[in-house]
Amino acid sequence: MSRTSASRRQRLLAPGAACLTLLCSVLATATPAQAFSGGNHEQITRAALGAGGWHPASLTAMADGNTGAIVANDHGEYFGIGELHCDNADYLDPRYDGHYPRTRAQADAEIIDCVGSSIDHVKRAVAAADRLVDANGHVVGAQTAISPACTWNDRPGRAKCEVLEDLGRGWHQIEDFYAHSNWVDRAGPGAVGIKNPPGLGRTDLPAFFSISRYSGMSRADWVKDATGHIPHDLATGCYPDRDHSGRVSDCANRVTHDGVLNKDTKDSPRSTVDHNFDHAYDLAVKDIERQWKEFKDELGRRYPHNGRAAAMICAITHDHPDRTC
Repeated sequence: MSRTSASRRQRLLAPGAACLTLLCSVLATATPAQAFSGGNHEQITRAALGAGGWHPASLTAMADGNTGAIVANDHGEYFGIGELHCDNADYLDPRYDGHYPRTRAQADAEIIDCVGSSIDHVKRAVAAADRLVDANGHVVGAQTAISPACTWNDRPGRAKCEVLEDLGRGWHQIEDFYAHSNWVDRAGPGAVGIKNPPGLGRTDLPAFFSISRYSGMSRADWVKDATGHIPHDLATGCYPDRDHSGRVSDCANRVTHDGVLNKDTKDSPRSTVDHNFDHAYDLAVKDIERQWKEFKDELGRRYPHNGRAAAMICAITHDHPDRTC
């Protein structure tokens, strides 16, 4: 049985899901501009994890730009769910361009969905890690092998594959957030408006993506806290995938992902302004460094006895943990 949450599965099977399946099939076979390119996801993830003692095959299983867990959200049905890429949180204050068809509250709901998806995946990764080692902290060989290769299908399997998949899926939209939003970037020259939304020019990591902080909170509490940290002018681009309402977004007269806000590649219009691509890339690396540290800290809190947390981290990062951990 799939480990996908019931609410998300209901959205996928809601009226129009057949159209979504067709849409995802078409998009998955195209060269998408919806997310940081696979190569950029790979470079970001390797840069963030490479100094953390990861062995080559385990790092590749996580970070490969074509087959790694970090790009699992860009394949199959998951490509068409906006929260998995931090899409559709578009907003433009009326002071810039008159009436805007979306409210700040609607944009906030999309950000919260994106954060919530990361929280869900990290929680599942923490739970799956329990099966990496036994009660005495000894690595379980059958649960930590990565050969044959893991399959990122959101189904139960070897514990290490589940941990990598959930971390990859949970981190993917965090990386996408920097490419898809105006958090780090600057607006282009000329008037600010729907084709040139404001840039926040931030250099700090968003408090609402401290997944470790929220993993121990009730949903109501973390939603309240996270919403309070969302800047008024924060926006991510509208993309024709499933939004918070479960419908495919209509991007007419909205700040769009394509051609306006995305920094998925170095040559997109927004990327070339004031080194916006580099700023998005660099802060994405810093955030994945934060996510990996917070995940390890979470394991320490959840599994404090018999050296289990340290053995789990070794099992995740080492290629043959049954022999080397």
